[in-house]
Amino acid sequence: MAASILYGDAVSVTKTVKKMAKRTSEKQYLDTLTKISKAITSDLYLEDILKLIVNLTASVMGAKICALWLLDEDTQELKIRATQAMSKDYLEERSIKFGEGIVGLVAKNKEPLVIADVTTDARYKQKALAKKEGFISMLSVPMLVKDRVIGVINVYTVEEHKFTKSDIDLLSGAANQAAVAIENTELMVRTKVIQEELESRKKIERAKGILMKEQNLSEEEAFKMLRKASMNRRVSMKEIAEAIVLSHEISGGKRS
Repeated sequence: MAASILYGDAVSVTKTVKKMAKRTSEKQYLDTLTKISKAITSDLYLEDILKLIVNLTASVMGAKICALWLLDEDTQELKIRATQAMSKDYLEERSIKFGEGIVGLVAKNKEPLVIADVTTDARYKQKALAKKEGFISMLSVPMLVKDRVIGVINVYTVEEHKFTKSDIDLLSGAANQAAVAIENTELMVRTKVIQEELESRKKIERAKGILMKEQNLSEEEAFKMLRKASMNRRVSMKEIAEAIVLSHEISGGKRS
């Protein structure tokens, strides 16, 4: 009877410890995603944000390596963009074709993939590297932007590990946050390029107007003059246009 009670108490304590560990783990995961979210809305550069993501993810998941691969849509290859790894062998530049290996398959299928032991899985292509680095288990998830895959995030452990749903959710959350950061940066770059193009056109149009008025040229003749000056001086037409406008303003000419 006493032994039964003691056994029951031991089971109860074990369950309580597991529940506490689970709550602690979930809190760590939420804290990690919160930190990543704050990083994305900060003034950090994209490289710093991605570095922070892989560092936080590796730390909270107890992974030896967390690596973020981005897809080059032109070459259809994935290359490492961020990792907290320090190993020279792992950091050696290499690429994976879309649809090949674990990373390529995850990118193609747009679904997370768990590998119990990469050294024995036929789909894993870098077995020599895995053995050298001591990799065993692997979790890989896609980075998606509106169902468009832009990359993949991997984590490796040095002991066989059964990745839980919480592990997959955390890495998927980190992948989504990274995708948002990349998409926002690309959008900002595209917007900046468009704005600069519009500014250039405005300045060129104004310079053309000044030349047409001051030298009695047609629009086509004024444009050819700008283009020729640009080619002769090996500077952009925007710079030539700015010089013409500035000279016009300094000389007291009226704004065209």
